[in-house]
Amino acid sequence: MAVRSVCVFCGSRVGARPEYEAEATALGRWIAEEGWRLVYGAGDVGLMGAVARAAQAAGGDTFGVIPEHLVRWEVGKTDLTRYVVTETMHERKKVMFMNCDAIVVLPGGAGSLDEFFEVLTWRQLGLHEKPVILLNTQGYWTPLAALIDHVIAEGFADQSIRGFVTVCDDVQTLGGTLRAALS
Repeated sequence: MAVRSVCVFCGSRVGARPEYEAEATALGRWIAEEGWRLVYGAGDVGLMGAVARAAQAAGGDTFGVIPEHLVRWEVGKTDLTRYVVTETMHERKKVMFMNCDAIVVLPGGAGSLDEFFEVLTWRQLGLHEKPVILLNTQGYWTPLAALIDHVIAEGFADQSIRGFVTVCDDVQTLGGTLRAALS
């Protein structure tokens, strides 16, 4: 059986709560302990760095993808198993998506929201069936889940879109969800 790969979209900052970094670390460790590969944005800062360092420390396979213009800003982590530099953000997202079996979105900012909505839109359009999971650390994504429900209630999306996103409150729950989805 092929090695499973989990794409993690997350912040290039650690955020205001220590739980964000703790859960990112727990996720990176969990992915490695499962024998799966981490696919992520190749930065060594913020939650990106935390998830990658944890996966590496646990002996995991790491695949990082970073656009050339962010190598210095996000401190490109060149000691990964595989380190890819792209020309554009669009290419980065495509390479990450094409090299994963599931997508997990940790707390993050506009970039993480962009990545989430792109894979959600692709799912809605029937372009993939990969699991999309929000790691709702400390309720971070609760307002986003409410917004999706609002979009549905206001008639701008079908109820089916809610089924394309799973919200998990912690890494333990997320792990069970991923195992079930990828088995």
